[in-house]
Amino acid sequence: MIYYREIRATKLLYLITFFLIGISIQGWSQSSAQPNILIILADDLGYGDLKPYNRNSLIPTPNLNRLADESIRLTNAYCPVAVCSPSRYSLMTGQYAFRSWKKSGVMRNYERSMIDANLLTLPEMLQKAGYTTAGFGKWHLGTTFPTLDGKNPVGYGQFRDDNNGANLDLSRPVSDGPLDHGFDYWLGFSCASECWILENNQIMGAIQHDLYTIEAAQNTETLEKYSLEEYLPYVTNNALSYLEEQASQDKEQPFFLYYAPYVPHIPLAVNESFQGKTDAGLYGDYVYELDHYIGQILDALDRLALTDNTLVLFASDNGSQFVVTARDMDLENASNSPENVQDDNSSGEVHHPNGPLRGTKWTAWEGGVRTPLIARWPGHFPATQSSDQFFALNDVLATLASVVDYELPDDSGRDSYNLLPVLMGKEPNTRETVVVESSGGRMGLRWGKWKFLAPDKKNPDGELYDLSTDLSESINLAKNYPEEGKKMQQKLNDILKSERSATHP
Repeated sequence: MIYYREIRATKLLYLITFFLIGISIQGWSQSSAQPNILIILADDLGYGDLKPYNRNSLIPTPNLNRLADESIRLTNAYCPVAVCSPSRYSLMTGQYAFRSWKKSGVMRNYERSMIDANLLTLPEMLQKAGYTTAGFGKWHLGTTFPTLDGKNPVGYGQFRDDNNGANLDLSRPVSDGPLDHGFDYWLGFSCASECWILENNQIMGAIQHDLYTIEAAQNTETLEKYSLEEYLPYVTNNALSYLEEQASQDKEQPFFLYYAPYVPHIPLAVNESFQGKTDAGLYGDYVYELDHYIGQILDALDRLALTDNTLVLFASDNGSQFVVTARDMDLENASNSPENVQDDNSSGEVHHPNGPLRGTKWTAWEGGVRTPLIARWPGHFPATQSSDQFFALNDVLATLASVVDYELPDDSGRDSYNLLPVLMGKEPNTRETVVVESSGGRMGLRWGKWKFLAPDKKNPDGELYDLSTDLSESINLAKNYPEEGKKMQQKLNDILKSERSATHP
């Protein structure tokens, strides 16, 4: 009798052991599987719009606050250029934009792709690593549009033309756009001022923009038209459908979702249901609306049981164009121009979109080039933690290559560091410097506590700031520390002349 009890006990012990081993193996398999990847890139959102970065923010962003609470939050992250196209180029290629043919500034209407055909992009790298890739919202890195007469599209190289697209052939596919640079699926526009909405390589619709027109274009009757108020929910709903589709498919293939809404870029096309909801004026209302739709994306990850194995990155492509906003300020006619930065004419409490940082979009001061960057990957990245380590959008390529175990070729990601240890809350950081740039091509360098901006007419010695004591860049120390300025200038020149600034293991 005792013998049989011992046998049963031994069998039970074996069963428990095998069960625990099975759980261990399953847990290892799940934790080692390639994660889904979601990148959320806001458009002209300021460093100080979110309370985790600016406790005095007047904008409620409950969904981004929640994301920050569940993530590591970087406080020294850079775009690293103060306008849209070059920052997106850095994100997509792992290179500083001065290495592109465009050199500086944003893409104008119908210009060819900023990305050379042989240059590995982030979505292409993920495709090679086994991912399916999809993007929704804004590309703004150039696309070639077919024409009826074989000439450049009307409006080529401009930001606005009354006869925009008059010679476009809407029946033929575009080329050198998102699908030609790594996306399996794309829904959104190439450039807002062109107005055309692409589904994959085909023009399927148009934005009814307050500033731009398609009235001169031919054969637009069958295209779907969306107002800017409708565009944000439109691309969000399609991104949600994509998530539903990915969750419903019984397959091992991970996905990369690039969600790039045209918000809070002007014009401030706030849906009526969100107007007046903040004390930061129409701009604050737009950020609040953006937060609402980001919440829908995050809620879908929860509902579809995708959260635990999805790496989420949130950032902005550059700083806000506004110095201050307030409930009583009229921002409906604000223009997208550095000559028309809104003055503080409020009689009440004001919001500072870029927080304590000097400058705005377009400038190489911190308000133009520093971005909030939030990274969540449950079980891998620490939650409720901040880091002051350097990070630039160009580092996303090498960092995600490390995540998915992809070896970057030597000619790829020339300015991209693998900063996965930083996102995991570890030190030290391998990035010592970050090159920054204004929309007009003025270059600068962040190195340790120092920030240097190259000489211009107003500052023949350049600008030098100690950001450890002067975050708002209010005291130019170039004359006080001329040797430090020379050292920074030389380091900047070395990087600008180099073939690459980052090395890959």
